[in-house]
Amino acid sequence: MGGSNVIGKEHGARTGRMPQGPARLATALGIAGLIPFVAGAALALLSDDAAAARAALLAYGAVILSFLGAVHWGLALASGQTETGRAMLRFATSVLPSLLGWAALLLPQVPGFALATAAFALLLAAETLGPLRAGLPGWYLRLRIGLTLGALVALAIGAPIGGGGPA
Repeated sequence: MGGSNVIGKEHGARTGRMPQGPARLATALGIAGLIPFVAGAALALLSDDAAAARAALLAYGAVILSFLGAVHWGLALASGQTETGRAMLRFATSVLPSLLGWAALLLPQVPGFALATAAFALLLAAETLGPLRAGLPGWYLRLRIGLTLGALVALAIGAPIGGGGPA
């Protein structure tokens, strides 16, 4: 009987119904994680110190890029001996979002925002269309698409229009 509940929950996650248990918590926390993106974009538009608001928004983006890379580090750690090739790909790929986020912080704001935006989009593409998709539950991929779109919109709204000085 317990096994059927697990199967039912997994099936529910694939059919589009509201995720249960840990997936529901991950969804709620992920949505809450958009708050700093929305606040940063709003402050970049409305604040007297837009450069500082943009710097904070870009810094939060870099932190989230590191978090997204860590997902794949954890999956690589959890993979079994039969998945050595996939684990190696995940380990190698997992450090790229952190490095790109860090580089974005070192650049002037215009190219920094462009690099962070590209990093979010490329990681999402690798997870939904590329080799990193294997082993990711459907609910996670749907969540990632929505959260990444939210982050990309916030970065676009908060990005400097002109030359933008150092972050």
